[in-house]
Amino acid sequence: MPPADLRPETLRAALIASYPRGVIDPARIRIVRAPGRVNLIGEYTDINEGFVLPAAIDLETRIAFVPTDDRRVELTLLADGARAAFDLDRAADHPGGWLDYVAGTAWALTEAGRPLVGLLGVVGSTLPIGAGLSSSAALELASAWALSGPAGPDVDPLTLARIAQRAENAYVGIQCGLMDQFASASGVAGGALLFDTRTLASRTVPLPLRTHCLVVIDSGSPRALGTSAYNDRRAECERAVAAIATVEPGVRALRDVDAAMLAGARGRLDEVAFRRARHVIGENERVLAIEAALAAGDLDEIGRLWAASHASLRDDFEVSISALDALVEIATATPGVAAARMTGAGFGGCTINLVHRDALEALTTAVAADYPRRTGLAARVIPVEPAAGAGAVTVDQTAG
Repeated sequence: MPPADLRPETLRAALIASYPRGVIDPARIRIVRAPGRVNLIGEYTDINEGFVLPAAIDLETRIAFVPTDDRRVELTLLADGARAAFDLDRAADHPGGWLDYVAGTAWALTEAGRPLVGLLGVVGSTLPIGAGLSSSAALELASAWALSGPAGPDVDPLTLARIAQRAENAYVGIQCGLMDQFASASGVAGGALLFDTRTLASRTVPLPLRTHCLVVIDSGSPRALGTSAYNDRRAECERAVAAIATVEPGVRALRDVDAAMLAGARGRLDEVAFRRARHVIGENERVLAIEAALAAGDLDEIGRLWAASHASLRDDFEVSISALDALVEIATATPGVAAARMTGAGFGGCTINLVHRDALEALTTAVAADYPRRTGLAARVIPVEPAAGAGAVTVDQTAG
């Protein structure tokens, strides 16, 4: 399937064509965007007050809209023309499906005391659904910008990310951490963000993009996460914290636990809780180690850390699947691939790869040759570039 055309002129034309002549004033059309994200390392650490290293990417969701004078929000999907609507004063009613992410954002913005506007809009996205690249967070952040009217939201990106996270936690019902919304709101072109999910401090981490590129490989196995599996993992981590805190009273999250403390509390944890905790503790250490490896340009160490992360997610956290394992094995066997691992919540979705730019063709060829034979699936190799966070798209108002 070819990528969606999200050029401003395409979105403007689609919005105008969605309504009878004269309903949409071309001069009033605004376009907002929000990127997806790929997590370089730090999986399931964000729900344990730990460290993560995401990068916003140049796959994104865009909304072309005109504000209205009423409280109705009506959106049409660019992909298939499906249309859905809700009333801002009844956003808590859950319209269902993909619109819940928009209505949930409206609800959370209202709860935070932010003013909203009704609108007519068209939604387009280049983010594959179910691939673990935060299409939901991108929709939430793009919606927040559109619902805030032509001037955009009057809060900083971190605050907006927290509002969007509340929409997903309290409205949609997935107990995600803040990483996805933070990366979509605050991304920086050319780099990743080391984000401390406890203190909410962040810093930009440069990437070796002159010689290497980030490559997402979509496994073709849609992420079958669902609310229950994700929330189960969170509950298992909380169970581990409760057991460890009986002997280490200062522990409030797995962020506070090191390997020695986990070993000391081993007899108080069931096997599942122990392995979940072991993953999170090791993963936090790997996030901090990867920053140093990137600064030193130590590609061997980056490869080792990504491999350890993938093994831990596969064996201790049990969120990888055979398709993701196969992609990692194919990539690491390809000369010029410095590092490979699954990324995101798992149960399907994508891998992330750090690839020498001269090796991109070899990796694409290896995946096309070996992956279908091993899995019966077709994968998609997608080079991505780090991108800026959510915001408005400049539009030529004289066009159309």
